[in-house]
Amino acid sequence: MSVIPDSSERAVAGTSVPAADQTLRILSHLATRPAPVAASAIARELGLPRSTVYHLLNTLAARGFVIHLRDDQRWALGTAAFELAGGYARQQPLARLGRPIVAALSDRLGESAHLAVMSGSDVLYIVEERAARRPALVTDVGVRLPAHLTATGRAMLAALPREQIRALYPGPSAFPDRTGRGPRRPSELRELLREVRERGYATEDGEVADGLRSVGAVVADRTGWPVAAVAVTWAGDSRDAPQDGRDAALATEVREAAALLEARTTR
Repeated sequence: MSVIPDSSERAVAGTSVPAADQTLRILSHLATRPAPVAASAIARELGLPRSTVYHLLNTLAARGFVIHLRDDQRWALGTAAFELAGGYARQQPLARLGRPIVAALSDRLGESAHLAVMSGSDVLYIVEERAARRPALVTDVGVRLPAHLTATGRAMLAALPREQIRALYPGPSAFPDRTGRGPRRPSELRELLREVRERGYATEDGEVADGLRSVGAVVADRTGWPVAAVAVTWAGDSRDAPQDGRDAALATEVREAAALLEARTTR
């Protein structure tokens, strides 16, 4: 069956560099798939020679833009592609749209709030609103923290395919520690992220700084890919007193703020 190029492909056909065009088509194709894809399926669906697809995929894999899942014989986006998405997200659109939402959230709750994006296995904070007379935080615009320890990071990780999690956290050495709390191996992270998906929001309890807790909710794009997360941080420690009620009340507000930002970025 022949593949008919769409209007955008026809428009660039006379001016594009073939290898660059084919590479971008492969990346775009993988970005729209709900699961990893076989190289033969990529070649068939894009109308490209199999040899070309295999060559380009291997080149992309060497640069970290795709990963090869050997057991499944499938290909998926790699962490370098995720870095590009985070780079775009760190520019004006998300920060500009998210700043008033995060500020309103902080004002309404009287607690510090922030917006973060993924950067490899870290989160990068792009908006920070500090509430008056609240504890100093380690988060600030431009600060990076390990994603598996933060509420924002956990919210985004829970929305990623398991293959991406496997690539980001292949073993115990991928789990830096700050306070002696938090997951330290892939199995522990998988269980934590399962709980996040069931609840619909992420929590953090002293993993980043002793005596501080956070709840976070993901902001996804039209494909369901996590582009950012909103979180609120407050003074508290579940080792001293139960916090479930506080978590749930703040989580409702945080999820509403994340949904509002998601609606504004996808319309």
